[in-house]
Amino acid sequence: MKFLKILILFFVLLGIVAFQPQNAFAKDGVFIHISHGYDNPHRVLMAMRMAEMMAETKDVLVYLDIKGVEVVLKNSKEMTYSPFPSLHTQIEKLLKKGITIMACPGCLKSAGKTPADLRKGIKVADKNAFFNFTEGRILTLDY
Repeated sequence: MKFLKILILFFVLLGIVAFQPQNAFAKDGVFIHISHGYDNPHRVLMAMRMAEMMAETKDVLVYLDIKGVEVVLKNSKEMTYSPFPSLHTQIEKLLKKGITIMACPGCLKSAGKTPADLRKGIKVADKNAFFNFTEGRILTLDY
């Protein structure tokens, strides 16, 4: 009788686990959208810092468009705004943590730039990556 109770309990627990949504235990993702550049250092550097902090427990993807693409070019000038780390420091930190940073190809073209003008480690945006960078839910932060 004791064995039968244990067996029933085992199958009940197995059923609970088997009927969980596929991504119930997946890490959520944070999509950080930066549309400003040198016109608003506070927004840019705060977004970069948020990406770093969120990456401690979440999947993170940073996407830059409009004026944002100007800060991830090879020849981008340094940007500072207290109390945040500088732009180049933040980009290096994010890349070392394996955080994907993408630039909008259309915005690059509008700025007279090409993917070859991007800083090492920065990728050209791919719409599939917007959904594939995490298995969990996606939270978006716009800067």
